[in-house]
Amino acid sequence: MKFTLSWLKEHLDTEATLDQVVETLTRIGLEVEGVTDPGAKLAAFRVARVLTAERHPQADKLQVLSVDAGDGPVQVVCGAPNARAGLVGVFGAPGAHVPGSGITLKVAAIRGVESNGMMCSTRELELGDEHDGIIELPDDAPVGVAYPDYAGLSDPVIDISVTPNRQDCMGVRGIARDLAAAGLGTLKPFHVKHAAGEGTGPEVTIADAEGCPAFYAQAVTGVVNGEAPDWMRRRLVAIGQKPISALVDITNYVMIDLGRPLHVYDRATLRGGLVARKARSGEQLVALNGRSYTLDETMTVIADGAVVHDIGGIMGGEHSGVSAGTTDIVIECAWFDPDTIARTGQKLLLTSDARQRFERGVDPAFLDEGLAHATALVLDICGGTPSAVTRAGQPPVEPRAIAYDPSRTETLGGLAVAPDRQRAILASLGFEVAEDWRVTVPTWRRDVDGPADLVEEVIRIEGIDKVPSVPLERPAGVARPTATPAQKLERRLRRAAAARGLDEAVTWSFISDAAAAPFGGGAWTLANPISEELKVMRPSLLPGLLSATLANLRRSAGSVRLFEIGRRYLADEERPTLGLVLAGDRRARGWREGKAAGFDAFDAKAEALALLTAAGAPVDNLQVMGDAGDAWHPGQSGTLRLGPKTVLAAFGMVHPSVLKAFDLSGAVAAVELYLDAIPPKRAAGFARPPFAPPALQPVRRDFAFLVAPDLAADALVRAVRGADKVAIVSARVFDLFEREGEKSVAVEVMLQPGEKSFTDAELKAIADKVVAAAAKQGARLRG
Repeated sequence: MKFTLSWLKEHLDTEATLDQVVETLTRIGLEVEGVTDPGAKLAAFRVARVLTAERHPQADKLQVLSVDAGDGPVQVVCGAPNARAGLVGVFGAPGAHVPGSGITLKVAAIRGVESNGMMCSTRELELGDEHDGIIELPDDAPVGVAYPDYAGLSDPVIDISVTPNRQDCMGVRGIARDLAAAGLGTLKPFHVKHAAGEGTGPEVTIADAEGCPAFYAQAVTGVVNGEAPDWMRRRLVAIGQKPISALVDITNYVMIDLGRPLHVYDRATLRGGLVARKARSGEQLVALNGRSYTLDETMTVIADGAVVHDIGGIMGGEHSGVSAGTTDIVIECAWFDPDTIARTGQKLLLTSDARQRFERGVDPAFLDEGLAHATALVLDICGGTPSAVTRAGQPPVEPRAIAYDPSRTETLGGLAVAPDRQRAILASLGFEVAEDWRVTVPTWRRDVDGPADLVEEVIRIEGIDKVPSVPLERPAGVARPTATPAQKLERRLRRAAAARGLDEAVTWSFISDAAAAPFGGGAWTLANPISEELKVMRPSLLPGLLSATLANLRRSAGSVRLFEIGRRYLADEERPTLGLVLAGDRRARGWREGKAAGFDAFDAKAEALALLTAAGAPVDNLQVMGDAGDAWHPGQSGTLRLGPKTVLAAFGMVHPSVLKAFDLSGAVAAVELYLDAIPPKRAAGFARPPFAPPALQPVRRDFAFLVAPDLAADALVRAVRGADKVAIVSARVFDLFEREGEKSVAVEVMLQPGEKSFTDAELKAIADKVVAAAAKQGARLRG
């Protein structure tokens, strides 16, 4: 939001300096992003008078001027058709930089005649688009004075950042109100001149009361749509607005001055009355920016009996826009639903100054005054005869009252403020405070809906820098650990993942609908997202990691190993999760290994088991089961479970359709660890039990079994390990191959003797138990 210092002082009676204004704005929450002086770039240009004008001896369209800029006459060659003796204009001497053309002036010979500078046009000084001739100033303009000082261009422009909740500060008057409340001056009264209308007002109706609850309009006939006055044009140019015509400039000026967007229609282009309605699916509108937009039934539009003329609250149509030949107009002053405006703008990828204000929520009680003020400016600048005002609908102006306790500033905000001072602050901001501290919220403060908001208002005006620094209370003695078990778990996993060569990523918790769809879609969708790409709360960590993987691969990363610890947002609650993605080369090509090797499902399983081990999960008790989900490759994925219902992790290869949705090619392995499903460790105190290595060496025995092709090796290993839970300490597969419709699985079993070594009979008994346990899985010893 930009405005000039002089513009601010139209509403604020103050003697404050620019530095004081800037410091106060930031202090009360309106952060100043920059201050510029538009006159600085024109400081080298001065008011000058043309003394004589003679024809150039070598060119018919050039003249040789004698120009006095306060230091005596100098010779200048000029091609402007309006250059003549006696003209007062703007002169740039050698060394001056011309902003419109980007050149620096110097003494030069033009067609054999020396020229010492130039007389400038409006476009060359970036003051407008006029370039048919040089600038003409009044005859009494003081020669030799710096042009910015004469034209009032030495007016600092302040650029502030307005947070989305401060819709009242999207106009200069609202900013002035805040500064007055902060003690930087007095808010000047605002007087609206109501013009007496003649005849009936324009026909306006509402067919979409949800999207447009109120629609006011007034017609003016016999206007002359020329240029806006200089004071208005200068202010608009200073803040980066392009002057177009008096009628358009008036609506832009009122919007920035008072935060009240308006729209003006050329009445000659309308066919019947105007109606605020929902668009029909497929309707088209060429907007004032020259682009065509396809509308749908969720969008509010302003239309007549034939066509749509306005995307309500965002941008008008090119067809009904005013032009130099416009003589009769209709001024629209409506109140649009902020949520509807936001959704429409996001769908159409269309932004405007009007949208920025309507989606925040403009003052619903300022329709009559806003329309009257705009009409008065039209009559003063463009002339004409006004009609009566037509009012359709009712804006939401029901008063909102909040029961407030002034002691909350200390208990909630940490700053004790005297009740009388609080009452004065709230009153200066437009709140009405009753004797019983029931506070009525002004209509322009849509963001205030509870006592905490009132505390914020008081403290930001009183000064957040006055809040004392108070240390938190702490018990005596040695500080106790404050990390929760969940935080400790995440810390261990983060260190373990990094130690295994994984790189941590931090991705958005919000993703697009398209990114969420392969993972079952999102249970939570934002009503007013900042972008369609950040609309849905993620149901999985994999969408963000896959997007990050694509970004890395496109930057020629040969191997991508990413992990993230964050939250999944499901319908019932948010779930802590660790996600990881493996893509590219697991092993680079080399002279020993030969070709590069990619990742597979077993790499993902290994990572899952290693991280679960670091998390303290009972890895030896886990079962591998299928059905990892639609986002996973069937037959190349699975889950790790404690029993049939408790899923600790999903792992494997990502489904090819999911990879296609994320524009990824090649195989990608992934893991999701569900941290809330990991059983917590039993409390066992801080001391670890002493390490007691076994006195006797372990014994290894190998068994080769023939099993059905569809038997999972994990089931066989679990059966073997459970054959003798005292003697058998581990079992693992070390060989696997298929032959004649059967699968050969070789298992290494480690036996740990206790107080004495195993006898041959004991070893045979254990081996028999292993074979018997395997037989229950349909396995038999290979001959």
